Amino acid sequence: MEYRKMDKLGISTSLLGFGCMRFPTLENGKIDEVEAEKMIDKAISEGVNYIDTAYPYHNGESEPFVGRVLKKYDRKSFYLATKLPLWKVNSLEDAKKTFEEQRERLQVDHVDFYLLHALNKAHWKKSVDLGIVSYCEELQRQGKIKYFGFSFHDSYPVFEEILTYRNWDFCQIQYNYMDTQIQAGDKGYILAEKLGIPIVVMEPIKGGSLASLPEDVEKIFREKRKEDSIASWALRWVGTHSNVKVILSGMSTYEQVLNNLETFKNFQILDEEEQKLVEKVAATIRSRVKNGCTACQYCMPCPFGVDIPRSFAIWNEEAMYGNKEAAKWRYFQQTDESKRADKCQKCGACEQKCPQGIHIRDDLEQLEREIHSW
Repeated sequence: MEYRKMDKLGISTSLLGFGCMRFPTLENGKIDEVEAEKMIDKAISEGVNYIDTAYPYHNGESEPFVGRVLKKYDRKSFYLATKLPLWKVNSLEDAKKTFEEQRERLQVDHVDFYLLHALNKAHWKKSVDLGIVSYCEELQRQGKIKYFGFSFHDSYPVFEEILTYRNWDFCQIQYNYMDTQIQAGDKGYILAEKLGIPIVVMEPIKGGSLASLPEDVEKIFREKRKEDSIASWALRWVGTHSNVKVILSGMSTYEQVLNNLETFKNFQILDEEEQKLVEKVAATIRSRVKNGCTACQYCMPCPFGVDIPRSFAIWNEEAMYGNKEAAKWRYFQQTDESKRADKCQKCGACEQKCPQGIHIRDDLEQLEREIHSW
């Protein structure tokens, strides 16, 4: 197993971290505990020592399950990470109650890595205004948490504001070869490295999108390393960045555990030629987009309620990654019916405001035709 030293903290973590948000589930939606425990046991037996969960994962079932599984292991043999759900917290007392509930769920006297969960501008302001940051610092002094950090989902300026606010022990960002210019991105990575703050990476495979690509795109990787999984390229790209100390993988099958272990047991950073191949793949994927919507929102609000940026995001994601089922799920299950493309009345108000000059009406009509044919 590949390990990385967090010089700032004086510890070494497995580069592969087990993310506990996508366990296999039973027909009733509950965690398949037998299979999930088998997966965790295998990962730990092969050297994984970083286990990451959070309060809301699996509708609140992840923390208690993880706590039960880890109870059989020496507490000093692993690092346990969990997160404070700021959207649930509306007072300092809420934060205190939630933390104690988490310790009880996990059956531990301390949490190794404790994060403010999914910080954005509003959640960050709440954390400071309610005294939650100061409370977590006090928990650290008491030994109830060892290392204090945050996970992040917002724009780079917000990331910079948060990262420079105090001397963080670590931070967690979304980072993969397709997401270098969104959220914290490359600039966030560089800033954290400059400040000596270790990085934990989430979504290295972009929610599974980089594990299976359109055939013509996969061919670029296959011609170089025929036996390697497509996912391994995404993981190796992230791990080539030396200040990335943990790469979280939300494994949902035993086979994914085995595949990831194979990548990290004999971990190889990308050489120069391979880095160029990844750049070529990223460029090829981006070239497949249907239109140039940047989600700037200038077209909004639509007089008839259509969520134009979301519609085009779903359409473009499918074109790039070829996952029709995921696109249909996002469109028909996760998008309110009143906001779908078929509600367009072709008034043209959006096109007058679009700085990209997109033929929005025609594209919405084409999106509708295509998505119903998949």
